[in-house]
Amino acid sequence: MRPLHHMPRDTAWAVQVVLTDIDDTLTDDGRLGAAAYAALERLQAAGLIVVPITGRPAGWCDQIARMWPVDAVVGENGAFYFRYDREKRVMIRRFFKSEPERAEDRGRLAELRDVILAQVPGAGLSADQAYREADLAIDFREDVPALPPEDVRRIKFLFEQAGAQAKISSIHVNGWFGDWDKLTMTRLLLAEAFDMDLDAMASRIVFAGDSPNDAPMFAFFPHAVGVANVLDFAGELEAEPAWVTPSRGGAGFVELTEVLLQIRRD
Repeated sequence: MRPLHHMPRDTAWAVQVVLTDIDDTLTDDGRLGAAAYAALERLQAAGLIVVPITGRPAGWCDQIARMWPVDAVVGENGAFYFRYDREKRVMIRRFFKSEPERAEDRGRLAELRDVILAQVPGAGLSADQAYREADLAIDFREDVPALPPEDVRRIKFLFEQAGAQAKISSIHVNGWFGDWDKLTMTRLLLAEAFDMDLDAMASRIVFAGDSPNDAPMFAFFPHAVGVANVLDFAGELEAEPAWVTPSRGGAGFVELTEVLLQIRRD
């Protein structure tokens, strides 16, 4: 990982799309600050496509797509994208699986929830679980006392033992039954909503993230950026970002925004 200020000017100038994780990338201690929110607005005002890519639930993503200065949102680690057409006042909801498939999966995940909570004392059901459509989020440090790393890995193992996919974020372990991740749904979103070929556009896209569940994005995008707290996961990431900001969380995202916008002002 190289310091962000080493990013070449022509690389920053070429960026057309900014994709960003939310928790601990835009937020600090669970709160979205004014500067990070304004950075999203500034990027969009400059003509860049802005899309949060998050593990957060469908209920949150509906609000984000409607009210934030963003062009779409990918949620539940790639289970869907939502895009609000402001002219037609219509929410476009694109899921990886059908509603009957999601209903069946929710039953299986409910059984798995009980197994995990019984076998990993101190773990909790995420407070936002009621608003989820396609995955199960087990809290290990958002609203419960932080669990040790071995317990977090145990949660991931129990998901995988049951045949589910599992990813560790900075606050939750998310699990689901299905062959999607953040990158899979990002590919569909850009093709269907913006007529973009992800492979052809990869060098013109920046993804910002901070944790192991961002690894597929870090691996794919040659100019992926980690906010400084990504260094907390050194040695645990399956793939690392190309660049790292000086600051953590929302301040780091603001630093990335400055790099991308300064070249457009010069």
